[in-house]
Amino acid sequence: MSGRPVIALLGGGQLGRMFIENALRYDVEIHVLDPDPNAPCSTIADRFVQGSLDDARTVVDFAAHADVVGIEIEHVSVEALITLKEQGKRVIPDPEVLRIIQDKGLQKEFYAHHGIPTSPFVLLNGKAELAAHDDLLPGFLKARTGGYDGKGVMPIADAAHVDEAFNGPCVLEKHVRIAKELAVIVVRAHTGGMASYAPVEMVFDDRLNLVDHLRAPARVDNGTLERATELAMRVADAFGAPGIYAVEMFLTDQGEVLVNETAPRAHNSGHHTIEACASSQFDQLLRCYLTWPIGSPDATRPSGMFNLVGTGGEGIPEVIGMDAILGIPGVHLHLYGKQRTRTGRKMGHVSVVAPDEASVDAALALVKAQCRIRPRLA
Repeated sequence: MSGRPVIALLGGGQLGRMFIENALRYDVEIHVLDPDPNAPCSTIADRFVQGSLDDARTVVDFAAHADVVGIEIEHVSVEALITLKEQGKRVIPDPEVLRIIQDKGLQKEFYAHHGIPTSPFVLLNGKAELAAHDDLLPGFLKARTGGYDGKGVMPIADAAHVDEAFNGPCVLEKHVRIAKELAVIVVRAHTGGMASYAPVEMVFDDRLNLVDHLRAPARVDNGTLERATELAMRVADAFGAPGIYAVEMFLTDQGEVLVNETAPRAHNSGHHTIEACASSQFDQLLRCYLTWPIGSPDATRPSGMFNLVGTGGEGIPEVIGMDAILGIPGVHLHLYGKQRTRTGRKMGHVSVVAPDEASVDAALALVKAQCRIRPRLA
């Protein structure tokens, strides 16, 4: 790589936008491909191209002059990434890693093969096979491909509800009694060296099946923190390729830590690292792309994050309560620049950094009570 490095990013959403915001501190050039002409990255990328992420020819042509190719969403052409890697470009995540991650069935089998604890499961070709596995009910049916932000997941209480299940290749996972949901982000360098952020505790909006807010570090005992960190490092090491791995886990009511799924990219569970840590997840990703040393993941203070999702239908977004929350010490507002809001759409987030956990909780409660995004009234 000579001169100003060029990074081709597949996907132009909020993750890409925050990546670019960090990359602006360095002398790098960011090109972005996204099917939405008004994607959040469209106004700040050095070069923005509207196009399909799953069309191999489009992706290969787009990245022709790049030194590095990365993703901000998993639903991209693996075939294209293989071609680009064969052309000598650095591709992160590795195409083989992404091939496994894209298919929840392959992902579960990967964990089982490597002895990584995960919830009991079976792979099915369709709902007709559910009746033969009632030992895994109640459980969750997950489409093997295409799911995102809670989509493609269906609870199945018992055999009487089989007819309601969606059809097609899927994973049936046995329901486990969850005490908390945790996540650990691991950075793996091209040298094989690794570092991890402290585990975070994610609290979900059950209605939207999205993260409502998180706390960092997770409010669990030191033994659980250590087990979660060790497990996430095992996952990243098993994949064996450079990049960022956001490992989501269940802490059961029996104290077990089970891997749920992994995202090989920057992740919602790491947004707090922008303000709370010496090097953010986005800075770490840039370091991976350019084979720079891993930055410090250490947190400066306790922190939290609240997702701002659309409420009240579809329309031009309006932020309610911005003045109120920006007056709270340690509060940082991030808006993603999306031109349309709709119920449940991620429109921004608020990070909180405070001297202690009680102050984090108090600030999160104020933000949640006072700030929201809705369609602008006529």
